[in-house]
Amino acid sequence: MRAGELLGRTVYDERGRRLGRVVDLVVRGTPDGPLRLTDLVVTRHWYGRLSGRLIGAERHPSGPWAIRAVARLLSRRTVQVPLNRIRLDPPVPGLRAERPSG
Repeated sequence: MRAGELLGRTVYDERGRRLGRVVDLVVRGTPDGPLRLTDLVVTRHWYGRLSGRLIGAERHPSGPWAIRAVARLLSRRTVQVPLNRIRLDPPVPGLRAERPSG
């Protein structure tokens, strides 16, 4: 599966409420094992992905306060959602949540 097959798809929660669109993917794995898709980063508005959560106060606390404030404002509706708690529209064949081991 390619990231392009997921990016831009509409995401709904377990109750059928629209959460937004996929703007990024989160993969995890061990150094010697395969990477697994675990979460999706979802935003309600197109401008929520502009901040990328990289210039927010969480990552760069010493940056200018105005940039931090704008980044927080733009990304406030951007959330990271576990793959097993969402459904995509249109659905992606073969996409299923991996159960965490341990």
